[in-house]
Amino acid sequence: MFSPGSCKPGMADRMFPLPAVRELAPGCRVKWSGNTAGGPCVGYRQWLSVLQFRLLPGQGARWVIYPLLVVGLLYYFGPRYLYAGPANGFDLGASLVPVGEIEPGGPPRDGIPAIDHPHFVSAAQADFLADDDRVLGIDRNGIRKAYAVRILNYHEIVNDRYGHDAVLVSYCPLCGTGMAFLAPVDGPARSFGVSGLLYNSDMLLYDRETDSLWSQLMKQAISGPLRGQRLQQIAMAHTSWRDWRSRHPDTLVLSTDTGSRRDYTRSPYAGYEDSPELYFPVRHTDTRYHPKEPVIGLSVGDVHKAYPFSELSRTQGLVQDRVAGREVQVYYDRHNRTGRVLAADGSELPSTISYWFAWLAFHPDSGVYTAP
Repeated sequence: MFSPGSCKPGMADRMFPLPAVRELAPGCRVKWSGNTAGGPCVGYRQWLSVLQFRLLPGQGARWVIYPLLVVGLLYYFGPRYLYAGPANGFDLGASLVPVGEIEPGGPPRDGIPAIDHPHFVSAAQADFLADDDRVLGIDRNGIRKAYAVRILNYHEIVNDRYGHDAVLVSYCPLCGTGMAFLAPVDGPARSFGVSGLLYNSDMLLYDRETDSLWSQLMKQAISGPLRGQRLQQIAMAHTSWRDWRSRHPDTLVLSTDTGSRRDYTRSPYAGYEDSPELYFPVRHTDTRYHPKEPVIGLSVGDVHKAYPFSELSRTQGLVQDRVAGREVQVYYDRHNRTGRVLAADGSELPSTISYWFAWLAFHPDSGVYTAP
């Protein structure tokens, strides 16, 4: 699929989400065909030679060891890579979006593992977070939780609960979009996973009960038995750890004890947010702002509006506006690089902090706020 040197930053982590696989050849570039190329590294041939140890004497040992090795590899990797292929095993018939624009992101279905049984620590115990680290935060049913982006970069989905509410926490590193939804859809609560597919460079989730594919930014199932059904977005902060902790000192924090081996101290997307380059094509583009310019995206019914940070930074931090006939107040915090939208009655409206390119890719007719 890719040749040596063509892999962009972060793609190795998407293609090979298992650290054990990447660590077989540290420091080398790997052809996706399975051969090694360039650099002083262990390489697959040397790795295979390590496996040729003699547990049993004589040439007959290989007839015992090799079959056991094959069975072990199939047992470990089989379920994860069973659905490898252009559509990762999903039925794209009658898709709401053009099938030709659904892209394989690299990993197979569940190659990026969702967190299904999240563990949390107190704010005082979250010593792995720095003040400027980005977090997603939810305050619901008297429960406050923070999810570090440095963890979500490797998992993208957390299936969580807030009292009696099942909540889906999602984050797409390619679009910079953190969005939370109520998990019950058309009846019972559903569990979601990462499909490994993308549309408009945005993650496609899937629910494990029906295998329906869901677009995060569309907030809608695009294929499968639940095609056309919509997700109910709930308010969620996208801010600094310093800001969230100061507002909610009693917050719980998603632990690095995720059950997966990941190096959460580094980002697989280092440099991506500053680069104008996109990894995957999008349907609509707009060059008025840098592609990765952060915006607050607001949808009121079928009316959409974006508030670019660069425009909000020219204000006093408060914008009084009207969207689809509804009065809204947009608050911007320059220090913590965040913002939120309140209704006239003071309640918070669900909004999405996103990269400019992503918001316009899905909402080409979006209104755009410009500072006076």
